[in-house]
Amino acid sequence: MSTHTMSTVLGEFARVAKAMANPVRLHLLDLLSQAERNVEDLAVAADVPIGNTSAQLKVLRDAGLVCSRREGTRIFYRLAGEDVTSLYATLRQVSQHRLPAAEALSAGRGGTARPAEVVTREEVLRKLWDGKTVLIDVRPTVEYASAHIPGAISIPLEELRSRMNEIPVGGEVIAYCRSAHCLLSREAVWLLRAHGRCARQLEEGMLEWRLHCLPAESQLRRSHVVPARPRAYVRASSAQSA
Repeated sequence: MSTHTMSTVLGEFARVAKAMANPVRLHLLDLLSQAERNVEDLAVAADVPIGNTSAQLKVLRDAGLVCSRREGTRIFYRLAGEDVTSLYATLRQVSQHRLPAAEALSAGRGGTARPAEVVTREEVLRKLWDGKTVLIDVRPTVEYASAHIPGAISIPLEELRSRMNEIPVGGEVIAYCRSAHCLLSREAVWLLRAHGRCARQLEEGMLEWRLHCLPAESQLRRSHVVPARPRAYVRASSAQSA
């Protein structure tokens, strides 16, 4: 490959990197990693003016990171593929490992959960159908509808206090949210414990759950559902850790 060709290829790589090098655009990718949304909803969720939201989405689309579709007068955006989801997750992991300040800032927002307060995805898989565990998805309903862990009930964090009577006292409650860096489930656990529930949080979130190709359900007709094969996964995980 000639130097000129190599520079051209690297230039295309740089387009993708440049598109991600903006906190607003990363926030939009974070939201889109959970569910397809229209521009207006994205602007509200990201707390960014709609004009700026549209401009940043255009940059992401031009870099091939998101796709759009029109429905009436509204334009909906989604990530271009699972490779984009994986790219975004990898960026987060590298930032956490290589930039201590990133992890410190994340921990400083809500403190670090004690080991006794978290549950692994392997544990969740074993508990999905035991009839003794209540699994709560505390993300917004649009994200739950797009994809959620089988058996989970949708109680967005802002509704949790008013719907506390739906959660039985005495059983185990597990809350989860968007990702390992999302604080929604941590806040949910605090609230649940304050109301006498035995609660823990999933150590990761729906982002990592999907990237590990674990079983998921969707309320959207056009979304695929990952086949539920949790027991095989648990056996494989146990064999690897033995």
